[in-house]
Amino acid sequence: MKKFLVLVLALAMVLSLAACGAKPPAEPAAPAEEPAAETPKIGVTIYKFDDNFMSFVRRAIETGAKDKAELVLNDSQNNQATQNEQVDMMISKGVKSLAINLVDPQAAPTIIEKAKAAGLPVIFFNKEPDAAALASYDKAWYVGTTSSESGVMQGKIVADSWKANANWDKNGDGKIQYVLLKGEPGHPDAEARTKFVIDEVKAAGIEVEELELQTGMWDSVKGKELVDAWLAKHGDKIEYVIANNDAMALGAVSSLQANGYFAGDKFMPVVGVDAIPDALEQVKAGTMVGTVLNDAKNQGGATLELALNAANGKDPLEGTQWKLDDKKAVRVPYVGITKDNLAIAEEAYK
Repeated sequence: MKKFLVLVLALAMVLSLAACGAKPPAEPAAPAEEPAAETPKIGVTIYKFDDNFMSFVRRAIETGAKDKAELVLNDSQNNQATQNEQVDMMISKGVKSLAINLVDPQAAPTIIEKAKAAGLPVIFFNKEPDAAALASYDKAWYVGTTSSESGVMQGKIVADSWKANANWDKNGDGKIQYVLLKGEPGHPDAEARTKFVIDEVKAAGIEVEELELQTGMWDSVKGKELVDAWLAKHGDKIEYVIANNDAMALGAVSSLQANGYFAGDKFMPVVGVDAIPDALEQVKAGTMVGTVLNDAKNQGGATLELALNAANGKDPLEGTQWKLDDKKAVRVPYVGITKDNLAIAEEAYK
């Protein structure tokens, strides 16, 4: 009997312990949350942040990237060696594509080699690489303009305004005695604008005489300094100031104002390129005859769209309005701007 009771007690203890260790039924698992989609990193360099026009291109890129991409943005400070180092740094940070505004267009092969070694697509913008460089890499493209187009449009503004204002021919010789502020030597836009503006004026049947042609390096201060010197040398013999960009044109206007122009009957026609807001104000005021809209908003927007598509492994043109030409380039068109169509340029900055 004792043995029987001991067995019963032992069995009861085992059952009790088993009950204490039992786990309650598992609750249904909550559905797993989908991981948030990561925005790709895009590495961007601008040849220099304080360039008037490029500041608007940069703004368009930043606006387009909102909630779509993380930008690794760099000021190359007009130094190609600095830009090369920035490209290395961006690659090390894991960017998925590169958007490069070259300091020196001749450096494109170096950038392409870096991109190719990392397997990264690269979108060059605003400063066009040589066609052979773009063709050397299947993941390299360009966003910009047709450089000659701006010179042709600027030349048309010069020719039309000259024909409409016979009193601008101060010496009555039928020729335009002009001075020309050139951008950076070797820059495709500077070379093309300098050539085609004068070619277009001549094609309109107007004779010209070049009094001065020097580089103002796209800079307002340098533009002013050159026009100061030219006014001291040539005085009222100058009949037209032509500038490769608006920054230099604004410098010219500043110099002319300091020398008594745009007051009373003393006038000097000035024309630029870019249609930046400050220049549009001068066109509106009549102190600049015109400019050419270099569409910063669409250049920046197209650059970001291509870089974002490429970063996501898509065709660079997918879902965009853009097309590539035979040089693997997206061409954003220019528009000649005078008082008559200022609204077109103003709309580009909204």
